[in-house]
Amino acid sequence: MANRFKHTSIYLIILQAFSGAAIAQEMSDAQDAPMVITVFGQGKTRQVQDITRVDLVKALPGASPLKTLDKLPGVAFQSADPFGAYEWSTRFSVRGFAQNQMGFTLDNVPLGDMSYGNNNGLHISRAITSENIGRVTLSQGSGAVGTASTSNLGGTVQFFSSDPSNDFSLTGAQTFGSDKTSRTFARVDTGLLSSGTKAYFSVTRHRAEKSKGSGAQDQDQFNSKLVQTFGDNKLTAFLNYSKRKEVDYQDMSLEMTKRLGYEWDNYAPDWQRAVNAAKGIYTGAVNSLDDAYFQGSGLRKDYLFGATLDNKLTDAVDLKTTVYHHSNDGQGHWYTPYTASATGAPISIRTTEYSIDRNGIIADVSWDLGQHAINAGVWAERSEHTLTRNFYNASGPQDMNYFLTNSFATGFKQDFTTTTTQFYAQDTVSLMADQLKLNYGFKTPKVAIDATSLVGTRASGHIAASKSFLPQLGVSYSLNKNDEIFSSLSQNMRAYQPGVNGPFSQTQVAFNLSAATIKPETSTSLDLGYRFKRDNFVGSIATYFTKFDDRLMQVATCAGIVGCPSTFVNVGKVETSGLEAAALWSMSKDWSLFNSLTYNNSQYKSNYLDNGKTIAIAGKQVVDSPKLMFKTELSYEKSEWFTRLGGKFTDKRFYTYSNDASVPAYWIMSLSAGYKKKSFIGLKDFSVQVNVENLLDKQYFSTIGSNGFTTSDPTGTFQSLLTAAPRQMFVTISGKM
Repeated sequence: MANRFKHTSIYLIILQAFSGAAIAQEMSDAQDAPMVITVFGQGKTRQVQDITRVDLVKALPGASPLKTLDKLPGVAFQSADPFGAYEWSTRFSVRGFAQNQMGFTLDNVPLGDMSYGNNNGLHISRAITSENIGRVTLSQGSGAVGTASTSNLGGTVQFFSSDPSNDFSLTGAQTFGSDKTSRTFARVDTGLLSSGTKAYFSVTRHRAEKSKGSGAQDQDQFNSKLVQTFGDNKLTAFLNYSKRKEVDYQDMSLEMTKRLGYEWDNYAPDWQRAVNAAKGIYTGAVNSLDDAYFQGSGLRKDYLFGATLDNKLTDAVDLKTTVYHHSNDGQGHWYTPYTASATGAPISIRTTEYSIDRNGIIADVSWDLGQHAINAGVWAERSEHTLTRNFYNASGPQDMNYFLTNSFATGFKQDFTTTTTQFYAQDTVSLMADQLKLNYGFKTPKVAIDATSLVGTRASGHIAASKSFLPQLGVSYSLNKNDEIFSSLSQNMRAYQPGVNGPFSQTQVAFNLSAATIKPETSTSLDLGYRFKRDNFVGSIATYFTKFDDRLMQVATCAGIVGCPSTFVNVGKVETSGLEAAALWSMSKDWSLFNSLTYNNSQYKSNYLDNGKTIAIAGKQVVDSPKLMFKTELSYEKSEWFTRLGGKFTDKRFYTYSNDASVPAYWIMSLSAGYKKKSFIGLKDFSVQVNVENLLDKQYFSTIGSNGFTTSDPTGTFQSLLTAAPRQMFVTISGKM
């Protein structure tokens, strides 16, 4: 996508890493004026950092914005593909909290916890194409009390789409690269009409082969957005559609990787080898049914609509109302040798099938009372979710990566109705000529789930999670115009989840035993930080402590493809303490150096019982939680040329609760470079950009826990690891008319 900003001589975007309110001008204005950035946004009482479109446009087109956030302190991101969009492998964590313990929104619309097999939302890569994202805001410790999420134990990520341009334009971008990648993006902006209306419509076609094995990871998207102003009021609406089909990589173990190599994958397109393996006839170094399957894949189809009406009722009172709708159909395919087809073939296609239909409303009232800025609101949502395990006949190597019908058997089927209500209120007080700001508020979430088991032995029943008072307190104090300290204290709750990963994934007997005593997960987080800026050096440092109570853990009881009911246990307390630091040094007019450092110590503080057996994990590091991370990025920007060279160190990560098995630490590097010109051969904002991912072609494990985590793995045979993509290179040409 064409770079729509006039770049300053110093690489300003990295300053967003320290900004609580850093906002670049919208695309419609950036073409005609220098970029304006508020470096710090004094007065923020939480650790809040922004990534703007200026930063996003330098990333690989189609890359998940979560991958862009990986540069910020506290953030760990892994994926088995270079784009970070392969959902089975995508893992995003902050301060030791996993993705499903965080909250995500797009233009105020909740995206749920964005986990695979999601029951209450969708992944950002499907919600909107990356070229249309204008800004991303990360709150590492806790989001604002009004955030529409009931999973944000460990912070929030808010995505904001770019507004339509004030001028009519046609924008196009084409990416080519490794593994037959072809990505086409086209967008038309209507410009500002006499009625006060402006809108855009865009289409994206993404095609890419896997970096190993056979199969493609493809996606088609349509995005649209409308902005209508009338007087002091504004209506904003978007309608997005996504159709995604991704062929899976084989889940690995440490032992498999040594025996079969990093390049090992499923059998496709060799159908006969898969049939022979299903019969117990192994070739090469294969020695079990689970070393490979014929193929696996995930299919998703989503419609997402959101509309926000911003009414200025008086000079001091604003009412903002958002309504939204999301519908989803999904199937996950696995060719399983554990169940034969009804036709007699020793393999069938085992599916996990999803449907979501959810509707919601968010209403927020703000009062400006001079020293006091008060806002209060309510969020209500009703979600219908169906989860089904079906089996279909597999008749050969032909492409069956489409939505299947007419199954020959059903393993289980469950319907879930989830009702969410949340009220919140807060006050921000400005004192001492805005030098001192106090923020205090609370929220009252309640989430009730009614589950009905239609087929199979998985649980039915009712369960609710609620808290009548979850407070949030914060303070910021400006020591002078260049230095600021801040602190915040917050409590949060994570609601229970329906579907694949919640308490209803147990048997009815297990659910009945736990339902009366189970408690929702809660956290208490304390932050203390310092921000500073000098002529050519800016930075921030923050320390934090989090107490996590009643952590619920889903323990895998068999190979993922078998699909056994899980064990769902309360493992008690977890405590996390850490340090985050980041700094940008503008070394000269054209060169800058950005560094971020994270030290995070997350430990289980309680042992737990599993079927009457004590599992001793107290004092052990939380799974998939690296203690040390370091990010460095050298940038050059002058006139028509730009480049970035980045590297990140990620410490070792445990995938067993007992910490007896881990994957090694790794360093990876990336490079982006390009040429841009405001006018070229009849095009405006013309650019050519090269992105190289995994620059040094390192072999390492990216995702861990793809099939969940286990108590112990002394022989290294637990299949829940994914290897990273090798070095990948992409070229993008873009321009505008």
